[in-house]
Amino acid sequence: MNISLKMMRESLYSAVVCDALDACGFNNQSPRLPFQPYTINRTLVGRCKTTLWTDYYNEIENPYELELKAVDECQVDDVMIAAVGGSLRSAVWGELLSTAAKNQGCVGAIVDGAIRDIEKTCEVDFPVYALGTSPYDSQFRQRVIDVDVPVEMGGVRVCPGDLVIADRDGVVIVPSAAEEEVIQHAWNKVHTENHIREAIRQGMKAMEAYEKFGVL
Repeated sequence: MNISLKMMRESLYSAVVCDALDACGFNNQSPRLPFQPYTINRTLVGRCKTTLWTDYYNEIENPYELELKAVDECQVDDVMIAAVGGSLRSAVWGELLSTAAKNQGCVGAIVDGAIRDIEKTCEVDFPVYALGTSPYDSQFRQRVIDVDVPVEMGGVRVCPGDLVIADRDGVVIVPSAAEEEVIQHAWNKVHTENHIREAIRQGMKAMEAYEKFGVL
């Protein structure tokens, strides 16, 4: 069965995908970081577009160059990954980048650092997950040093093109090589859970439901 991104957005969520990853032998695919949906609170599903950031302390020429290049190169269904290393020194994402990225077909951003312009970004209807907020601009503080390269967030390797699912429970990365197996497993599990949920609503005990369906 070919499960599209649209179908994933309608039916899947981070916990069930994490369970599927566990079942397929991938037990370290959710960054151990307190991501929060600071703008639009809906499940985010897309392909990773990676950027690697660093703190800096001196004036340099064209500090936004690679950052803007990455945004302009976004493709439909991309999710911008800003690997900042947990630094909250400044906000590396805001309203204008959200607007420009959305215009390219990008469906959201995940930042392991700070963002700003929360209210304006909500108006853009662009989901952004981050660790915190800051009123500071990144100029003179943080910049992109590489684009479309493997990065690390919270102990999890993130490669360009990997599938990412994010919601209020957290962020989950599905490696490209395992995507078909993992998503099929998650799809089967979520539909089994629908039957379990209905059975419990009808009065079935939790232990009986687990013994019958084998899913918790």
